[in-house]
Amino acid sequence: MYNYSDQSTFPARCSCLLFLTKAQRMVHKADLVIIGITVGLAVGIVIASLVFFGIRWYKKRAHLRRCANDRSASTLPIRRNGLNTSIDSSASFSSSVTMNGSDQPVQKPQHSWWNNHSKDPFASASGIPRYPYKDIQKGTQNFTTILGQGSFGPVYKATMPAGEVVAVKVLASDSKQGEREFQTEVSLLARLHHRNLVNLVGYCVEKGQRMLVYEYMSNGSLENLLYNDEKQVLTWEDRLQIALDISHGIEYLHDGAVPPVIHRDLKSANILLDRFMRAKVADFGLSKEEVFDGHNSGLKGTYGYIDPVYISTNNFTTKSDVYSFGIILFELITAIHPHQNLMEYVNLASMSPDGVDEIIDTKMADTCSTEEVRNLAKIAHRCLHKIPRKRPLIGEVSQAIVKIKQQRRRLVKEDTMSFIGDDLSRAVSRIECQQVELRRLASMEERQNE
Repeated sequence: MYNYSDQSTFPARCSCLLFLTKAQRMVHKADLVIIGITVGLAVGIVIASLVFFGIRWYKKRAHLRRCANDRSASTLPIRRNGLNTSIDSSASFSSSVTMNGSDQPVQKPQHSWWNNHSKDPFASASGIPRYPYKDIQKGTQNFTTILGQGSFGPVYKATMPAGEVVAVKVLASDSKQGEREFQTEVSLLARLHHRNLVNLVGYCVEKGQRMLVYEYMSNGSLENLLYNDEKQVLTWEDRLQIALDISHGIEYLHDGAVPPVIHRDLKSANILLDRFMRAKVADFGLSKEEVFDGHNSGLKGTYGYIDPVYISTNNFTTKSDVYSFGIILFELITAIHPHQNLMEYVNLASMSPDGVDEIIDTKMADTCSTEEVRNLAKIAHRCLHKIPRKRPLIGEVSQAIVKIKQQRRRLVKEDTMSFIGDDLSRAVSRIECQQVELRRLASMEERQNE
């Protein structure tokens, strides 16, 4: 028989099954939504964390960079290049003249380089080769081949294993001043490359020593050649070329480097000469990039070469370098050291148009062109103008010196052509005389034969 009770409950059972199926689907969808929200939150947290740590890393790196700039800006001078020279007679102006509020305290690192010998701060940053201590020790014959001495430390001549001859400047272990200069020179010369800048070929940070390895400049410093070397006399042509070489080196620092670099210690002792008598600017321990860093690093330089405006305002600019170069130009003309009242002689000579003729270096007075000397003196006077903005740019100075050399070449060429022309005319005259003599002899023979 057919069960009516079962038939009456069938629709209800079907409804329950459908409801349960829908409920299960809804629960499944809710689970998916929850999973999606959870994954989204996790991804958002990861992204937010990456952004947060990225910002912190960027700020920390910017802070370290500012600290590095502050340390390199707050440097003290290397008084001497030391190559082929004796102890420098130049005195640090910063040690004898002080101004209220001129020196700002510099934050010192927690760990000194001397107490952290295992770490090399330039190994990955500078790109300059690091020399082993034992190679330098052997190349200097156990540090006996001394070339000179300065406040930075002694300078030695070294022959390295590959055969190259270099100059090694050793930082005295108790010199905190030199330690800052060491940092400045390596950081600057790692990116400054020009034929008229002394090339830093390497360094050494080992056994508590800091050493800078430079190309060897066989003719020493300009100061030594002008004042101490009695055997070798610089000709006027040499001096004119040296002036041009120095101006090109400074021009690269001011106009070619980014950011521009102010040398701040230009002097004849910091101009070195290679075996071809080509000049190169040296000693960048005092140099500073021309960027505002919020720090006043105080008066630095060498007495006799410092811009008077810098002394009164404590503001050193590229025009201050131009002033120092003007002093060097007068040294080339007169061979009078700034410590021997050079500017008094220059001021007296400037009272007459040809006054500079009276102070020309006697070693070259008979061989130089007085017109060229006067032209170079005019350039030097412009560099020494009391108002910095009226001083020429170093690029303009270079062009003016080039014009003097071009005029010199033209005069030499004209003299050569004139000499050749005179020789030619004399030779033609001799030939004509010989021809006349031959005709006379021929006519005499004809008469005798008749």
